[in-house]
Amino acid sequence: MWLATGHTDMRKGFVGLALQVQEVLRRDPNGGHLFVSAVDAAIW
Repeated sequence: MWLATGHTDMRKGFVGLALQVQEVLRRDPNGGHLFVSAVDAAIW
């Protein structure tokens, strides 16, 4: 299990988030690992 800290833009969709996994964590998003990112949502 990998936990992403910092800001994650959920508007990127699955393709953009998979690319972020490849670039930042240097892991294969299709390699069977679980990647978790926390969502900090604000309601206005």
